[in-house]
Amino acid sequence: MTDNTTSHHHTLPSLRHAVRGIARVHRLPVETRARLVMSAVELARTEIAAGRPVRLKAYAEPSGGEPAGQLVVTLDILSDLTADRDGIADLPLPAQFASGGSATWRVPLPGRHGDGGSGGEAGMVPPARNGGGPDAGSGCPTSEIHAVEQELRATLARLDALTAEHRRLKHELAETNRGTLALYVQLEERDEQLRKAHGQTLRELEDALRPAPIEVDGLEMAVHYAPAGTDAPTGGDLYDWLQLPDGTVHITVVDALGHGVTSTRGALNVTHAVRTLALEGHPLESIIARTAEILMPFDSELMSTVLLARINPATGDLFLANGSHPPALLLPAGGEPGYLEVRGRGIGYPLPGSERLLHTRMGPGDMLILYTDGLTESRKDPREGEKRLIEASRRHADRPITEVPGAIAEDMHTVILHPDDTLALAVRVPPA
Repeated sequence: MTDNTTSHHHTLPSLRHAVRGIARVHRLPVETRARLVMSAVELARTEIAAGRPVRLKAYAEPSGGEPAGQLVVTLDILSDLTADRDGIADLPLPAQFASGGSATWRVPLPGRHGDGGSGGEAGMVPPARNGGGPDAGSGCPTSEIHAVEQELRATLARLDALTAEHRRLKHELAETNRGTLALYVQLEERDEQLRKAHGQTLRELEDALRPAPIEVDGLEMAVHYAPAGTDAPTGGDLYDWLQLPDGTVHITVVDALGHGVTSTRGALNVTHAVRTLALEGHPLESIIARTAEILMPFDSELMSTVLLARINPATGDLFLANGSHPPALLLPAGGEPGYLEVRGRGIGYPLPGSERLLHTRMGPGDMLILYTDGLTESRKDPREGEKRLIEASRRHADRPITEVPGAIAEDMHTVILHPDDTLALAVRVPPA
């Protein structure tokens, strides 16, 4: 330990001058010197304001961890510094505190050619003016002004460096944000392309599964289909229509349980089986039961409602068989609309089949509406839905047949509390 210097100070300028002088003599870096001065003045401020002097001690000592040793600066104060935890935690240069009122800074000394303060030999500490008395430090010599200017320049340089770094980081962050945003836009565009491609593929599959209206003299036909969700255009609502060898038109409406491709497969199996049986000439009233016999051994989980219609264009004779499906709606040209009720049980139900075959006759201008429950149960009340279906069918009965199913569905779906696949199929005998 060398050059132990002790001084007493009654004013802050005196203390500031002494600490700055010690730091300059030992060539501390300007920023470290400024932090040491500010820390000492901050701790002594209250004590000196109360009229109590503080004692400053400084010496340089060798240290195993620092080749040039370290400067030890101690400020003795009568007050217990450890009581003010918040104040001592915010010092520009942290210190070690001892109970009884002392703060010690241990600052590594720069090498022989350090970049610290101005000239002076190590260990030579200039005494404070007037020996630290009440008026000590009242003057402001040129060297003191120069030292303060050094500290201000160092502070400004540090501030400029931080400002430049902040500007650089903001620029980098902006560039990163722009890159991230561009990536999100690309991903969103790619996702939109995939959604469109996926939807297009499913729509093409849907179109392949749903036959276009057939052209038959004496009948007008049109159909409307809407899936429960646009993300899965396929569903369990399917239809099929064909003209049999005897000239009659056969129509099948199927509603397989569930949504998506699985239910589509089940509904497709039902329509294909029914078509095969109809072409083979099986009686209409037996086809639903026979379809169940064929399919259930291969798909025990299949559940589907079925409605079969057979129309003779020449005579207007209409035959219906039903397996748990909503009833067909008939709108006579000159009479009251009514539902054609036929009891029966669908595929996958106990004792599947139609209990009877309903027969009626359609005249010129009469229209038949076949549909699935998604049309009438969108508001969760089937009875209310059936009433609204009669009203909607009346409103649009005189429109071109290609517009009728879609217009009815639009009216029925003004409020949707229960989304479901929807199928509406219209058959009309042209007016005389």
